[in-house]
Amino acid sequence: MARETFHETLLAAQTAGLLKLVRRREGGEGFGQLAVEYANPAAADLLGCGLHPGEIFEALLPEAHALHRALTDALREGQGLTVRELPIETPVGRTVTVDATLTLLGEDGDAVLVELVAQDRHRLIAHEQRLASQQETLREVVRGLAHEIKNPLGGLRGAAQLLERRVTDDTARECARVILTEADRLRALVDALLGPTQRAAKEPTNLHEVIEHVLALLAHDTAQAASKVALARDYDPSLPEIVAVRDHLTQALLNLTRNAVEAGAGSVRLRTRALRQYTLNGLRHRLVARVDVEDDGPGVPDALRERLFFPMVSGRDGGSGLGLAIAQDLVVRHGGLIEWESAPGRTVFSLLLPLHEDKREPA
Repeated sequence: MARETFHETLLAAQTAGLLKLVRRREGGEGFGQLAVEYANPAAADLLGCGLHPGEIFEALLPEAHALHRALTDALREGQGLTVRELPIETPVGRTVTVDATLTLLGEDGDAVLVELVAQDRHRLIAHEQRLASQQETLREVVRGLAHEIKNPLGGLRGAAQLLERRVTDDTARECARVILTEADRLRALVDALLGPTQRAAKEPTNLHEVIEHVLALLAHDTAQAASKVALARDYDPSLPEIVAVRDHLTQALLNLTRNAVEAGAGSVRLRTRALRQYTLNGLRHRLVARVDVEDDGPGVPDALRERLFFPMVSGRDGGSGLGLAIAQDLVVRHGGLIEWESAPGRTVFSLLLPLHEDKREPA
């Protein structure tokens, strides 16, 4: 392997964000004239924006005031510095917390090496592992409970069928039909809790085609509503195909988007990004797809936050409480996970899926 190729591979494999910023002479001495010379993939993922050579760094992150001040201080003092737990506001509306190390390069300090280590990510990895363990335990409990319900339910339905055929009284026959109807409703509910019973075949799937199908279904649903929901797209065109069960991903995304609409959102945005060297469920993947379902609704009620993905938990009158539980289960079956963050006016559910299942290693 050539030296240059090895160095590029080494930098691209780092989980810390690395940037080299150079000062443009023609622009004077101000911080605003620091331009990107190099950025590794982890930096682009962390900051949520493209970091192309030649672009002015401040213009790429106009809201990252704390980072701008740190860079200005380092340039003014003429020496490097380290800032712990530095908040950075990204262009996609997220705030990430990092440890930032700034190192001046060159005799004149015309370049700055920026190293960003995400502190949020460490906490999130621990949270994801707890969530995955909780989901597995919950699935086993639900599966056992569902089977306990289905067994007597079959006998109950059979008895109701026999009763309907033998009785001559209209009132008794109607009662038997009610029992049959409710037994069928309970069976459908139990089947939904159990999820797919057959192992569906995975195939190469274009996530953007799945999203477009979901948005078409959602537009049809909301067309009947009195108030229309604005649907928006923000796609990463470089996202490769994923090996997945297309119907399962469609159902998971449909559940998330419908939840947003039914919660009272006025707009829903679907965003895709590729995350590199990303730890998911305790495994570090070379590439992970992230699909964000973002809405401007009222947010998740505080009372539901700790049990949001539990079956039969709903913040809406008449809701079944199965949408999020089923979505999480379908995503977990693909080795992924659904994460979320919520505040009044902005709620984001992020569907995370490994793009290369054979390219993973323990974190």
